[in-house]
Amino acid sequence: MPTGLERIAAKSRNEPNFKFTSIAHHVTADLIWKSLNHIPSKSARGVDGLSVEATKIDFGQWSKEMLRSIHSCSYRAPAVRRVHIPKPGKTEMRPIGIPTVADRALQRSVSAVLSAIYEQEFLSCSFGGRPRVGAHNALCTFNQVVMTKKINWVLECDLKNFFGSLDHGCLLRFVEHRVGDPRILKLVKSWLRAGVFENGAIENSDTGTPQGGSISVLLSNIYLHHVLDVWFTKIVQPRLQGSSHLIRYLDDFVICFELESDARRFLKVLPLRLMKFSLALEPSKTKLIEFGRFAAERCRGKNTPLETVYFLGFTHFCSVSRQDKFMLGRKTEKSRHKRFISKMNRLVKGIRHQGMTEQAMKINQTLQGYYAYYGMGGNYRSLRIAFRQTEKLWRRALSLRSQRSNVTWKKFEKIRNLYPLRQPRLYVPFQRMPLLVVL
Repeated sequence: MPTGLERIAAKSRNEPNFKFTSIAHHVTADLIWKSLNHIPSKSARGVDGLSVEATKIDFGQWSKEMLRSIHSCSYRAPAVRRVHIPKPGKTEMRPIGIPTVADRALQRSVSAVLSAIYEQEFLSCSFGGRPRVGAHNALCTFNQVVMTKKINWVLECDLKNFFGSLDHGCLLRFVEHRVGDPRILKLVKSWLRAGVFENGAIENSDTGTPQGGSISVLLSNIYLHHVLDVWFTKIVQPRLQGSSHLIRYLDDFVICFELESDARRFLKVLPLRLMKFSLALEPSKTKLIEFGRFAAERCRGKNTPLETVYFLGFTHFCSVSRQDKFMLGRKTEKSRHKRFISKMNRLVKGIRHQGMTEQAMKINQTLQGYYAYYGMGGNYRSLRIAFRQTEKLWRRALSLRSQRSNVTWKKFEKIRNLYPLRQPRLYVPFQRMPLLVVL
């Protein structure tokens, strides 16, 4: 972090009620250039049709004009190009906004300045879209809470069309709590009201922020920080009789309760709270589940099955260790596993006519990505299943290279020895999980 941003972070940390009225000068040409270099060269183009490389060539010209317009409060964000991509494992389509490359670099730069302020304000229950606090931290924290706290009930929640429902007026008021620089506020307003280009026309809306913009994740975290995190921590928790813990990853969150009465009361007031800020729960993904050490004992005594919790791509269930002690088990969620197998099937079919070295390299890259996320303690069996199915798909794809091609398992064994696939590996084993807990 540059020295100027470190001073902002220290000021924000030491004076939680301080309002920053002059921070736009930290958005410099150097910072925009660094942000531009972080954008992958193959990124999609915005409405201006310029690629990353073309934008870099003319950087000296457009960056000066951009900085001038920022300081004169005359910058107008270009419209966002909207594309629709299928939701993984579903027939529904997800709208993604693609800003121009230059605007994306500016968003990333402003986000770095604002993060220096808000990272000191965000609570420990917030994960996702933040530096050094990701999905594994949220999962390890959930594991620690269920394993060590008096947890009997888990409320599993998801917000309906969250990014498309943000109220611009509420969001701007939340930003103005800490930011008083009119140049930054003008930029935020410009991005919120930039409009969406689709089917040859530009649409404008008073709600929502396009998924895909660099600033969108930070703005969504600021929104839910005020709507959910602060409200739950300072208003709700003091009124509960038992212990409780909120764990939120962007718009996906779980709340752990000791008492069923607390959970039921909270479930009644949560929709009312969200409604005030134009948000709503997704009914199909919101449920209250009896879960935890004592719930497992009660269900075992009644000989009834215990429900599972779906959180961040994992199915969490109550289990026992080799020492017959309670532990939280997990496995890759069925839909996520099917998504990976479908992706691998398309990959091996698409590359089956390439050289064996290239095939093994691309398959290993995909396996590596799967292991890096799902390689958590207790999930080794799911990794092993994914590995075995990948081997079967690769052998089948090699057998389809021609009408005469028939790769038996004996032949495939020789191929596998010459071009080995990456073996399953736990990147977050049980021993490392306590180190990633944030409480």
